[in-house]
Amino acid sequence: MSETDRQSTEEVRQPDPPLPEESGLTLEEYLAMQQAIGHPTRFRILRTLVANDELSAADLKAAVDVESHNFHYHLDELVDVGLVDKRQRRTADSQGFYTYYRPTAMGRGILEHGVEELMRREREFNDAYS
Repeated sequence: MSETDRQSTEEVRQPDPPLPEESGLTLEEYLAMQQAIGHPTRFRILRTLVANDELSAADLKAAVDVESHNFHYHLDELVDVGLVDKRQRRTADSQGFYTYYRPTAMGRGILEHGVEELMRREREFNDAYS
């Protein structure tokens, strides 16, 4: 391809800004969420929470079968970017607090309309052409 066949810089279209000016989150915050769910362990943790609505740390750890030090690191990452909420609750028969985790609305949304949507489309494509 010769230089004259290429578009000049003036002809290259720029995409619209990804977010409205009054967006509640920054582009960097959205990208951090996407990056967080991109790790297989964090994806499994979030997916398990969405399926169960809320779990204690012990029940969640058992369900995803991850080593303790890795589990808490990945869970904290999901909490830090806003995909998972953490709350402490005291039960009537206990002396201490128990920690529970649940997906945020953003966590549910990024899972359902992100990676899982792509997987659903692949299944539909395979079913249509099999």
